[in-house]
Amino acid sequence: MAVVKADAYGHGLQSVARALSGRVEAFGVACLEEALELREADIADPVVLLEGVFDARELPELVRHRLQAVIHQPSQWQSLKTFRPSTAIPVWLKLDTGMHRLGLSPEQLGSLYAEMSAHPSVRVEGFMSHLANADDSNDQFTRYQLADFRDHCGEFGLPLSLANSAAICAWPDTHLDWVRPGLMLYGASPLAGRNAAQLGLRPVMRLVSELMAVRQLAVGDPVGYGGSWVCPEAMPVGIVACGYGDGYPRHAVNGTSVSVGGQRVPLVGRVSMDMLAVDLRQCPHAVPGTPVELWGLEPEVNTVATQAGTVGYELLCAVSARVPRQVHGA
Repeated sequence: MAVVKADAYGHGLQSVARALSGRVEAFGVACLEEALELREADIADPVVLLEGVFDARELPELVRHRLQAVIHQPSQWQSLKTFRPSTAIPVWLKLDTGMHRLGLSPEQLGSLYAEMSAHPSVRVEGFMSHLANADDSNDQFTRYQLADFRDHCGEFGLPLSLANSAAICAWPDTHLDWVRPGLMLYGASPLAGRNAAQLGLRPVMRLVSELMAVRQLAVGDPVGYGGSWVCPEAMPVGIVACGYGDGYPRHAVNGTSVSVGGQRVPLVGRVSMDMLAVDLRQCPHAVPGTPVELWGLEPEVNTVATQAGTVGYELLCAVSARVPRQVHGA
């Protein structure tokens, strides 16, 4: 089940779905609006609403567009069991195995499954849960969640789904019947301390720009808002046409990696809305127009995220609508 929520993690929902259609067994989205965007793009594969429906008024759309829904709280079942669809709606039951975000208690799950099994409005496809710490291959809480999930859901003889990207890479016992890859689909590592290349992954997104100016500055010259970084010597500083208005993290610190003409150089000064500055002492021949890679092949998005005190997920999802997209190979 390919997870393509949040505009396919910022990569373009329809483009990614077209590339994967027929290569996966289903797509996972967060909400009805994302599912409808897939159907509008003529994606006919099964689509699962991972957060289920938010309102009973969404239920007719499930039938109309052949969608599946996750039930993670009893109120969703209360809305569904009074609905009289022309055909049974496929649903998944979600068990809370310790993440304590969404999911039914074991008692709720058993009770709801008994009701649903005898109800004409639904067809239970299987059971799922979500792992909290799978990105740490040494954290044994994953084993606890797996055991809890099997104990409470394995007895029903229906498909089980537990593994996210991190678990696919590090916890083979969690694979069960369905896996739900998300971040790894986009070529970024889901594991702490492991990069994409070590996992055989290739970045799907490259955020690129170019130098719009090269300044020859003197020792003591401040760079950017607030003068938070000062030139330690006479040196070239490059101005890159990219800023937080494009989705680059404003909180990126001095030294965050940027690639200029294939050479890694450090960010200097505060990121502004449309621009950021880089230290060109290791790249003295760079000129306006020299290509710049903010993340992708070099540096990896997780490298930038770590240096900026965030996660790669956020950076991928945050690229703004004003950034032109070029899609290759979809």
